[in-house]
Amino acid sequence: MKKMVIDKSFKPKELLQRSSPHLKPRFTVSDAMRGVIIALLPGIAVMFYLYGWNIITHIIFCVLLALGMEATMLYLRKRPVLPYLKDYSAVLTAILLALALPQFAPWWLLTIGIFFAIVISKQLYGGLGYNPFNPAMVAYAILIVSFPTQMSTYWQVPALAHVPWPHYQPGFLESWQYLFSGHLNGGQAIDSITAATPLDHVKTMLKSGTANISEITASGHAFGAFGGLGTEWVNLAFLLGGLWMIYKNYIRWHIPLAFLASLFVCALVFGTFVDTDLHPDPLFHLFSGATMLGAFFIATDPVTAATTPRGRLIYGAGIGLLVYIIRAYGGYPDGVAFAVLLMNITVPLLDYFTQPRVYGHDK
Repeated sequence: MKKMVIDKSFKPKELLQRSSPHLKPRFTVSDAMRGVIIALLPGIAVMFYLYGWNIITHIIFCVLLALGMEATMLYLRKRPVLPYLKDYSAVLTAILLALALPQFAPWWLLTIGIFFAIVISKQLYGGLGYNPFNPAMVAYAILIVSFPTQMSTYWQVPALAHVPWPHYQPGFLESWQYLFSGHLNGGQAIDSITAATPLDHVKTMLKSGTANISEITASGHAFGAFGGLGTEWVNLAFLLGGLWMIYKNYIRWHIPLAFLASLFVCALVFGTFVDTDLHPDPLFHLFSGATMLGAFFIATDPVTAATTPRGRLIYGAGIGLLVYIIRAYGGYPDGVAFAVLLMNITVPLLDYFTQPRVYGHDK
C-alpha cells in the first residue's frame, strides 16, 4: 500500500480569505469613471476651440474644489480619504458641472455649485452609491433657481466667423483674473462678448412675439447649420464620445436612445405637424443646449438611473419628454437638469415594476 504524502504547506484557511463574487469584474469604478472622462475630451476640445480658456479654467477650479471638499467630508465621516478620491467620481462630477455652467461664471457661483454637488447631494447621503439624485444636476438646478441672472447672461459668444457679434477669447491668465476679479484686461466690456444661449434666445423671442422661427433663423443669432449656433458642434462631439462609451460597454444604449428618440418625436410632432413658426425642428433640439451631454453622460449615471432594461427605456423616454415640455412651455431655456432630477424620483418605482421575469415562473 502506497503511503499518503501530506503537503504541509497547504493551509485550509486560505480558501476562506475571499468572498463572492469570485469572477473578476470587467472594470472597476475608477476604470469606468476614467472612461467617461476620456469620452468627454472631444466635447471639451470643441468647447475650448469655440470659447477659449474659460472652459479649462472652470474645469481645473471645479476639480480642485471637488477634491478638497470630498477629502474634508471623508475625513469628518472617518472614511479612508485616498481610496475614495481615486475612484474619480468627484472629478467627473466637477467636470460635468463645469461644462454645464456659463463660461463667464464667477468663482463664487462655481464654489456654491460644487458645495451642493459634493457635500449636500453626495456625501451627506452616504457617498458614492447612496445618493438618490444626480449631484451635478442638483447643483445646476439650485444655481439656476437661486441665481437666474448669472446663469442666463454669462454665456460666451462662440468664436465663429459668421457670428454678427464681436467675439473675444481671454487668454489663460486673463481667464483666471476674470474668474476671481470679474474684470478683463484692457477694460473689455463683458456685455459685448456674452449673449443668451440659442435655446434661451429662441424661447425669449417666441414668447415675446418679437419673431417667429423663420425670422430667428434669418437673423443668424441662434441657428447654425443643423442645431444651435456653436452648440451644434459641441453636441456632435459629445455624441461621438457617448457612442464610444456604448462601444466600450461603460454605459448601456437604452437610456440615450430612449431619451433622444422621445425628444425627437416630440419636436417632430410639434415642430413639423403643429406649427413650424412657433416650434423649432427636431435637429435644433437634438443639437442644442445640453442634449447629448445629458443623454450620454448625465442620464446614464448608474447610481441614480433605472437598472432594468425596460426601466431604462421608460426612464430615458421620460427625460426626453420632460426636456421638450420644459423647453417649449417652461420658464427655463433648457430642461435637462430638471428632467433628470424628476425622473430620479421615479427610479425605485421603475425598478420595482419592471423586474425581469424569474426563470421558471409563468408570471
